[in-house]
Amino acid sequence: MPTDVVMPQMGESIFEGTITKWLKKPGDKVQRDEPLFEISTDKVDAEIPAPASGTLKEIRIAEGATVQVNTVVGVIDADGAAAAAPQPAHAAAPSSAPAVNQANGVAAPQQPAAQASSGNGGPAVDVVMPQMGESIFEGTITKWLKKPGDKVQRDEPLFEISTDKVDAEIPAPATGILREIKASEGSTVQVNTVVAVIGGSGAPAAAQPAAQPAVAVSAPAAPQQPAHAQREQVTQFPASARVEAQHVRSSPLVRRIARENNVDLSRIPGSGLGGRVSKNDILNFIQQHGAEAATAAPTPMPVQRASAPAAAPQQPAQVQQRTAAPAPALQELTGDVVPMTPMRKKIAERMVESRRTSAHVHTVFKVDMTRIVKLREKNRKQWEARNGVKLTFMPFVAKALMHGIRVKPILNSSVVGDSIQYHRNINIGIAVALEWGLIVPVVKQSENLSFVGLQRGITDIGERARNKKLLPDEVQGGTITITNPGIFGPQFGTPIILQPQVAILGLGGIFKEPVVVTDEDGNDSIAIRHIIRLVLGYDHRIIDGADADQFMVAVRNYLENFNEDIG
Repeated sequence: MPTDVVMPQMGESIFEGTITKWLKKPGDKVQRDEPLFEISTDKVDAEIPAPASGTLKEIRIAEGATVQVNTVVGVIDADGAAAAAPQPAHAAAPSSAPAVNQANGVAAPQQPAAQASSGNGGPAVDVVMPQMGESIFEGTITKWLKKPGDKVQRDEPLFEISTDKVDAEIPAPATGILREIKASEGSTVQVNTVVAVIGGSGAPAAAQPAAQPAVAVSAPAAPQQPAHAQREQVTQFPASARVEAQHVRSSPLVRRIARENNVDLSRIPGSGLGGRVSKNDILNFIQQHGAEAATAAPTPMPVQRASAPAAAPQQPAQVQQRTAAPAPALQELTGDVVPMTPMRKKIAERMVESRRTSAHVHTVFKVDMTRIVKLREKNRKQWEARNGVKLTFMPFVAKALMHGIRVKPILNSSVVGDSIQYHRNINIGIAVALEWGLIVPVVKQSENLSFVGLQRGITDIGERARNKKLLPDEVQGGTITITNPGIFGPQFGTPIILQPQVAILGLGGIFKEPVVVTDEDGNDSIAIRHIIRLVLGYDHRIIDGADADQFMVAVRNYLENFNEDIG
């Protein structure tokens, strides 16, 4: 039975892609989820996995051709032979653009008209893992909201997923009966993997184990070779790019950077899921190690595999003696061992990556918020009735932060290799604490918003974050972040920078404190004031202490002398 291979949707705003390389030729055998071809868009380069196992029967779109999403670019036949050579790009045109669910911006898989309203006994409709962002290639199913045999409506939430950018509810692509769940809860699968089936004939089937090929996320297996051939391939480095491509999880863009800089990817620890080497990983490696270290050929070392175990490297006697001490036995500790959730794993990866990347420094400022507290108390009821949202302290702080950036633009920048990128817009990330973790949605182009617009934007992304309704684009593109642990009562904290940003502003709690106040005549007295402690975490690679403190002075002065119209 033939299976169409289509140009995938690689992001919400991407509607076409260029085929840069076919990794198979007509007549070759392919395995489901094995890399089949490489594409390039204006946002990302990626390997596209095969949607089914079989023989590559036909390549319809040649290398170098640019086609719209959902264009059929090839055909895989389960038991057929190769047929046609590639045709010109214009030979296959998409029937229509992908349908996008308005609730969460997920591009639903295109289905033939006959399947659009399938029921239990009609044509089957595959439910696939959607592409939840430009650089996201896999997701973890955290919860099924339906079970086999349940009726589902088109666009009704069907399952929940977690990626390294966003958690979201995924809608059903059609109305019918959930006949089969192919990927169980907790499974991590690549995009475009079929995770369930709606409609079709037959009784509902149980969920398949996560270890089956349909939901496997490990790198595709290479063709079978004799044991000695595998050992030679792994332990030698005559062409580093070839070794990288076969044994290190990375995108075509990362491998191209490696080839251009003669870097062996096997030397770079990957921060992505499954050890994937990201663009940031390789750029940081080149920056930290320099050209000589990056281009030096590594000592041939066998990668530990079942077919070729690697021997432990020799160490000095004193090192061996020091490291030979056994680790404390976990069995001696009492309590339950609970696996990390997918979101917790990703948060852990990001925090460690940020600590490893940025030279973190923190500075703490006490700010008198009495003026703003009184203003808010005086106007809150009328303001909320007039504008339809709660009045919080966050828009006051956001306005002050933007004032500080106008004084010190370096706070709204990123490090790119050996350069500094100053961002044109101020996209403020607002950290939102969830019951199951932490997420940082972004208020884009905050400098163009009024006070009321800021409050509405902050409220909106916070509510949708808690209800898993954020769009993938809304957790990307931040240029500086505000986090507010003060709502839980601490004096202050020392937050970690969200990469690739260079600064994060943390808010402590607002407390009544005795303060020495000096009047216009220079007389001192003690008064009760509302005090907050603001903490700036900044990247000392490009931000000096003087710049950070001058930024905070501007923020403090703005808050203590606030005189803007709040609408």
